[in-house]
Amino acid sequence: MSADGTPILRVADLVVRMGVQTILSGVSIEVRQGGIVSVLGSNGVGKTTLMRAISGVYRAASGRIEFEGHDITNLAAHKIVAAGLAQAPEGRQIFSSMTVEENLRLGAGRRASAEYLQDRERILAMFPILTERLAQRAGSMSGGEQQMLCVARALMSRPKLLLMDEPSLGLAPKVVRQIFDLARDIRAAGTAVLLVEQNARAALRVADYAYVLDGGRVALSGEAKALASDARVRAAYLGGHAT
Repeated sequence: MSADGTPILRVADLVVRMGVQTILSGVSIEVRQGGIVSVLGSNGVGKTTLMRAISGVYRAASGRIEFEGHDITNLAAHKIVAAGLAQAPEGRQIFSSMTVEENLRLGAGRRASAEYLQDRERILAMFPILTERLAQRAGSMSGGEQQMLCVARALMSRPKLLLMDEPSLGLAPKVVRQIFDLARDIRAAGTAVLLVEQNARAALRVADYAYVLDGGRVALSGEAKALASDARVRAAYLGGHAT
């Protein structure tokens, strides 16, 4: 599925403060139906704050967040999930002492057993390794498997938009490629993706459109292929200059 012209998410002039410190200063981004959008930037520029504000974990001081045309600014996090927006958070945050099966059930919420099993079958088709791990304690799996569980658990809520926060963090290059391939699979299955990532090369390869945050503001934005060739992006994030 390719992105069409209809925004599923629109963030306009978002300001987020922590105490006296302003973390985001008027950030505006869009994610279109069927699209993959990447938000790039170094540590501390506000990427995770942006994700948490969109998902209702952090409060916006001002600005507006719209999902499918409805204002969700500062809506309770569980209501945002119910509306169709889920997050696979930074650091995975799976329930380590629980089994893979139990984590997936939590992701599905109060869905009836028959519906849960249908959704589980659909999700496990994307994550076949988890089929072999259903009875295994989540914390005993490898980092890559835990990241897959984090994403699978988020998908169990049937989101229309999935927020992926630093999914490659701490993973081996081979596993990183698998995770980014999954982003394409998720989009192909009908779910738009907003991807926050420090691995700019991998993120730009998978995205349609990208934003670069710097100092809590959008410093650059454009088609992902164009940004991958931009001299400023290549110098700051890709280890070289445009040729």
